[in-house]
Amino acid sequence: MQQSAQFSTRQKILGAAEELFAERGFAGASLRQVTAAAKVNLAAVNYHFGSKDNLIEEVFRRRLDELSRRRLERLATLEAAGDASLDTVLDAFITPALELSLDRKGGSVFMRVLARAFAEHNSNLRTFLSDNYGYVLKDFAAAFARLLPQLDKEELYWRLDIAVGALTYAMADFGMIQRRSGESEREHREQMAKHLIHFTAAGLRA
Repeated sequence: MQQSAQFSTRQKILGAAEELFAERGFAGASLRQVTAAAKVNLAAVNYHFGSKDNLIEEVFRRRLDELSRRRLERLATLEAAGDASLDTVLDAFITPALELSLDRKGGSVFMRVLARAFAEHNSNLRTFLSDNYGYVLKDFAAAFARLLPQLDKEELYWRLDIAVGALTYAMADFGMIQRRSGESEREHREQMAKHLIHFTAAGLRA
């Protein structure tokens, strides 16, 4: 029971922090605001996370560990079956991220947090993301390099950086194309994935 209560408190803090970071940014949301939103005291945050920087990192770990696993599993399955093509590898990278944005348990909120991470100049956070999740993009970059041998490394990385930016923008749902009346969120995301894969494949091949 005590372990369950601690888990609940930890998840409440992470959920509140995610909402506030999405709304106010990492610098703009204070620990006191997080504790007020989570309805816990500051000692609980210190107990579970130790510092605001650690809390920020755990907000990312909670989503990105699973996202990274799903992406790499799909890539490994493609390569083992000999089915790796530009479109299928892009699908393995893009679709799990868009599916996360459909997650009713905070996935869409986390997408805005992720967009904040790209927009704000937080060197500690960028180092954390690079150190802990950079390997995922490197594995995909290696797959793209095999499929696009005409591109040198620098040119490939330029194009991948632009592709990741487009995906982040799409996940945050900031775009001009809004979900049509009568269209489900899943149908909207499937259309988004289709167009993003088509657009990115063309950019990588150009």
